[in-house]
Amino acid sequence: MSAEDREILVAYRLEQADEALQVADMLLVSGVFRTVVNRSYYAMFYAVLALFAARQEGTSKHSGVIGLFDREFVKTGLIDREFSAWLHEAFDLRQRADYREMFTVSKERAEEVSENARQFVEAARTHLAAHPTPRS
Repeated sequence: MSAEDREILVAYRLEQADEALQVADMLLVSGVFRTVVNRSYYAMFYAVLALFAARQEGTSKHSGVIGLFDREFVKTGLIDREFSAWLHEAFDLRQRADYREMFTVSKERAEEVSENARQFVEAARTHLAAHPTPRS
């Protein structure tokens, strides 16, 4: 993949993250808290995919993406551990909200996860700006 193609893919993944955050905001106002968690998690997931796209790395499974993020960005000190905790927490909460019967999410919890996602996407964007896509 050319450097230009990588840049396009990174921009696309960040656009996906921004759209997921925008939808989460609309759902928060509407009181649809379980789906706020879903969209907030996906905002983080797309931001991680943007980080990997810049490096031409990645995997298709969510658990693989999270593990690779921890190994390549958190354990190396490139991204703060707090962001890993937020990603793991959002993934677990999304799983429960999407698949567990009779599971509810409070407004406060949805707001917290949404705000964490917003900060996560911004951190990914900051990292990408500080570490531009290498030229081939």
